[in-house]
Formats: sequence, C-alpha cells, structure tokens
Amino acid sequence: MAQAIPTSSRNALLSRVAAAVFGGYVLVSSATVFLSYLFPTERAEAVLAATLLSYAVYTGAIVWVFAVKTLRRAWLGLIVPALAMGVLSLVLDTFGGFNT
Repeated sequence: MAQAIPTSSRNALLSRVAAAVFGGYVLVSSATVFLSYLFPTERAEAVLAATLLSYAVYTGAIVWVFAVKTLRRAWLGLIVPALAMGVLSLVLDTFGGFNT
C-alpha cells in the first residue's frame, strides 16, 4: 500500500504552486508596466516588446519558485521585485518615462 503524503509537504507544494501562479503573475504584470516605460520606442512598440519579454520573466519566476529552498525566499523573491517595479512605474508615470 502506498504511503500518504504528509500534510506539511502538500501545503508546501500548494504554496509553491500558488507563488508560481499568483506571485509570478504579479511580478510579470509589474515588470511589463515598468519595462514599457523604459524601452526608448513608441508607446505601442514598447508595450509590445515588454509583453513579449514578460513570457521569459514568467518562466524564470516559475523556475525560481521551485528552485529555492524555502517558501519564504520563494515568496519574497517574487513580491519584493514586483513592489519595487510597481513603485518605480508609478514614479515614471508621474514624472514621465523615456517614451512619453
């Protein structure tokens, strides 16, 4: 008979999956907005380029979540950069980005 997986292991896996899906989405959303301000092209081209790059960022975020040893580091590694890029995006929006 197969042994049951301990609840703590299931919860850890569920938390990593949630971090990959939801934390990765937050990271990619803020990265897309931030990068669209930085690309020195027309607004539409900058948004398109940032959106295309976001697929690579999201893939990296998923790999990151399952590569680190602790759940805390997995969540912080997604949320802290997302918050930083979000704040920088607000600053660029307020004072004007490169492609305004």
